[in-house]
Amino acid sequence: MDMDILYSIIAFVVALGVLVTVHEFGHFWVARRLGVKVLTFSVGFGRALWSHRSREGGTEYVIAMIPLGGYVKMLDESEGNVATHERHRAFNRQPLSTRVAVVVAGPAFNFLFAILAYWCMYMIGVDGLRPIVAQAAPGSVAERAGFQPGDEMESVQGGKVATWQSAVQAIITASLDEKEIGVEVVDASHRRQERVIDLGTIAVDDLTGGRFFEGLGLAPARPALPAVIGRVEPGRPAQRDGLRPGDRVVQADGEAVAGWSDWVRVVRERPGETFVVVVERDGASLDLRLTPDVEQDADGARFGRIGAGVREPEGLIDRLYVTERYDPWSALVKGIVKTGEISALTLRMMWKMLLLEVSIENLSGPIGIAEYAGASARFGLSRFLEFLGIVSVSLGILNLLPIPLLDGGHLLYYAVEFFRGRPVSEASRFVAQRLGIALLVGLMGLALYNDLARLLG
Repeated sequence: MDMDILYSIIAFVVALGVLVTVHEFGHFWVARRLGVKVLTFSVGFGRALWSHRSREGGTEYVIAMIPLGGYVKMLDESEGNVATHERHRAFNRQPLSTRVAVVVAGPAFNFLFAILAYWCMYMIGVDGLRPIVAQAAPGSVAERAGFQPGDEMESVQGGKVATWQSAVQAIITASLDEKEIGVEVVDASHRRQERVIDLGTIAVDDLTGGRFFEGLGLAPARPALPAVIGRVEPGRPAQRDGLRPGDRVVQADGEAVAGWSDWVRVVRERPGETFVVVVERDGASLDLRLTPDVEQDADGARFGRIGAGVREPEGLIDRLYVTERYDPWSALVKGIVKTGEISALTLRMMWKMLLLEVSIENLSGPIGIAEYAGASARFGLSRFLEFLGIVSVSLGILNLLPIPLLDGGHLLYYAVEFFRGRPVSEASRFVAQRLGIALLVGLMGLALYNDLARLLG
């Protein structure tokens, strides 16, 4: 199995296992505090690998074979006979406020976990490109807004941005409701300027899914790196075919190599092809025969990879990269704000999808989430924590949707019970559950279709 695929699978299993367990622990913790008897708290599904029964509460704690989440089973008369002396601890016998609290606790813990993840992320520090404009494509929206090479974005609609990624996210978020977006920049002459992006007929879909440059015409300033090898990965073509750290690539397949981007392009365009590379090593010229490995991107396109990294010139990091890091208190505030922003963005995107103003292609299924999990994990702990925060918020919001089988469906039942003065009938619940299953299967099928369509082109 390809190492990248294995890495994505491991990252996906870890992320999903942690986040669903956090969700179920919310139900468990609040149920126990409010006097409901919990029969089982399981991390994972399937056959138990380890179990322990508490003497005090009688709860069975389980670690199961399939680490894709977990579940909480509470004492409930609808699921079996309950002894008379324990009926007061059955979930169905609890007052409405207790049942609501237990159900809400799962999503609430997902939002609390997102705050924790973002808090840790901001304390560790988030690395990213400075929001410096390299170019505004001729005739583009960005050029008409007056963007010039060297402009460094400082705020979008009044909100501060520290990295290129945060600037892109702020522009996309603003585009959901606004057609004119104000961006404050410091130009190449260190003067503060205001650029106004007029989106006109530009839709949100034109900016998402890696289409930001095509939609807006803004490209970030990236380092112009010389084609000097900084590291080689053991067992990959770079090492097997003789490349060493310090080699400067001057020619590949008869084509002059001006910089690292040229070198990357040559390698990517030749998956599985053997070609001659001319390198300078210790003042001498050396010919090597190189055969890149064949790999596939998210769209199924083949590309070459050799497992070599660039040697970065001294001072480059300080010029073009920034680390967004805060003290513990400021990081906590940022974490709370970030969780709120992602929650609002998720809800607005979902609403725009219902109104058919945003394409349903933005829905990702398990394949897309696994790819994102693997990519974020490879970029380091901070990016993986950011990924966990995003998915935790999404999981919390998804479970609050008023769909039978989800927590939001139970809350809908309780709302009806509150106004009617009596619980929803079993027959009504049965019909609603069938509708809920059909809706969830449809959503999952649509998300999986999007994943496969992207992979198969």
